[in-house]
Amino acid sequence: MTRDTHSEPAGADASRRVFYFNAGFLRQRRIRRILDLAGLPLHLGKPGADDLIAVWGRSPYAARGEAVAQKTGAGIVRVEDAFLRSLNPGRAGEPPLGLLIDHTGVHFDSSAPSDLETLLATHPLDDTALMDRARGCIARLAEAHLTKYTAFDPAAPCPDPGYVLVLDQTRGDASVTHGGADANTFREMLYYAQQENPGCPVLIKTHPETAQGHRQGYFGPDDTSDRVRLFSDPVSPWTLMEGAVAVYAVTSQLGFEAIFAGHKPHVFGQPFYAGWGLTEDRHPDPISRRGRTLSRAQLFAAAMILYPKWYDPHRDRLCELEDAISILEARTNAWRADHRGWVASGMRLWKRRPLEQVFGTQKRMIFKDDPTRAAQVATATGRTHMCWAGKAPADLTMVRVEDGFLRSRGLGAELVPPLSLVCDDLGIYYDPARESRLERWIIRRETLRPDQDLRAERLIRRLVSLGLSKYNLGLSVPDLPAGPRVLVPGQVEDDASIRTGAGRISTNLALLEAARAAHPDAALLYKPHPDVEAGLRDGTIQHADIDRLDAIALPRTDPAALLSQVQRVFTMTSLLGFEALLRGVPVTTTGAPFYAGWGLTTDTGDVPARRAARPTLNGLVHAALIDYPRYFDPVTGQPCPVEVLLDRLATGDIPHPGPGNRLLAKLQGVFASRASLWR
Repeated sequence: MTRDTHSEPAGADASRRVFYFNAGFLRQRRIRRILDLAGLPLHLGKPGADDLIAVWGRSPYAARGEAVAQKTGAGIVRVEDAFLRSLNPGRAGEPPLGLLIDHTGVHFDSSAPSDLETLLATHPLDDTALMDRARGCIARLAEAHLTKYTAFDPAAPCPDPGYVLVLDQTRGDASVTHGGADANTFREMLYYAQQENPGCPVLIKTHPETAQGHRQGYFGPDDTSDRVRLFSDPVSPWTLMEGAVAVYAVTSQLGFEAIFAGHKPHVFGQPFYAGWGLTEDRHPDPISRRGRTLSRAQLFAAAMILYPKWYDPHRDRLCELEDAISILEARTNAWRADHRGWVASGMRLWKRRPLEQVFGTQKRMIFKDDPTRAAQVATATGRTHMCWAGKAPADLTMVRVEDGFLRSRGLGAELVPPLSLVCDDLGIYYDPARESRLERWIIRRETLRPDQDLRAERLIRRLVSLGLSKYNLGLSVPDLPAGPRVLVPGQVEDDASIRTGAGRISTNLALLEAARAAHPDAALLYKPHPDVEAGLRDGTIQHADIDRLDAIALPRTDPAALLSQVQRVFTMTSLLGFEALLRGVPVTTTGAPFYAGWGLTTDTGDVPARRAARPTLNGLVHAALIDYPRYFDPVTGQPCPVEVLLDRLATGDIPHPGPGNRLLAKLQGVFASRASLWR
């Protein structure tokens, strides 16, 4: 008999070797890596009585390891995918985001306890911080429409509300056979779903692996009727459960998720989530041994926070559930935006390869110079039309693309590719003439949940402590005069943000004059824009004018470090105004940048009346740095959350442009007066 029914104390594995006899462990690098980080490095060879043998759940291949354990006296460690797995099922070749590693059993086998059942039965689960984390994570999963597999469009239509939802599973799945169920259980479930809900339509939700042709389910066309139908469309389970009047499950993980969507599912098998007072259990034996009533947050905390080992593929380390959610959310949002494909217009040649890396992972992008032609191709092919925001015609519907607010280590004008981009289907953040998607995010974040507030606060602290800004050029700050100091950031005068959002003051000289008039006794510190300093864009102020206004020019100065030494920023629409807010520096705007008009700045220009919401600084930051942009990890080549990009920018772990880009950057400097050729 194997030893998988005996609990292994935490930390007891460090001195024990772990062997495997399943080729899947050899092929799956991610799984081996997670086990290694969890203190269970895998070995080939013959185990002894003091060793462990890793097997995959109760799969047919687990029998090999079990047989060796029986002969040698070695212990068993059972490994399974975590409940928040990946974009696509494992049979599609995608590695998991986390593992369930169990020393006493396996979570879906109701015949004997597992580590998860022991957690649920004995852990106090009364820590306020843990419960707050659980509630925050539940809300995040619901808002982002995340589930075990996330390759679906949340906007995909669901049936009209009022149906009974019956959850199918893959035939012969171990969670069914070891969860006290069989094919008859599914027939019984369907019968009672109809009997107990007279007049309601019954919707049988097909399992994703069945819908993708990987495995057969328990229900098929023969089970349908005028009242019962199969539903295999890839829709959001959260939306699907919102429209259900009742949920029926055997052992499906969607039954677990139904609990957090507000249901008390009718359960006909014996899954890990049954027996805790949160389900209607039709076959309670042997799970009657559980006998403890839990809250939703307690069930979630044990199953999703305490039990799994989550993995961060960007930083190659174990991580908390919150990090895993951020990683899967970034990847999922990118897939949902990109899987139909893009047709791009208004993109200069040097931008195309970086854009392809970000947006072309699902389907290669199609580039067209003419926006009208691009729109036609997008319509004909079912793709989405994107255009660089500054070149987008006003009469076409498209997604406008621009650099994000944490862009790179280096200038766009020097052809350093961006690591963050924003996509706006309404307008663009710098143009106050029309509503932007960022404005909607800011309004939505007027009130934050505690978990959102904490994430934004941590992000601000890290940005400030690392001294990060948009371009991160690694410059210094000279000695500054004593007394009150006002920073006046110069801008590119022909930039789209000036053309659309500056208002009556639209030149750097006029801005400096207005700052002097508003602050006659302060030391005015004029910071030229890096692109202007490099001679690549318009916006130079003559030295005589700077002297006339008794200002101090600070060329090639680190803006983030400078912000810690000034008492106010006076700007048209510069992003430095936003970066000043992060550091607690008061900001006066003469134009209408995206951060103006929300009650956080002193606004002397015309800001849109529609900006009536009053978010906190954390709310503004959540919208602008977490919700709105897309981030690209240059190391893994994958979408990533903002926190990963901060690491890359802070460490400089970023591939630099090749010699071709550098040569092109030098040539464009020579032809700066013909900037339209390269911008």
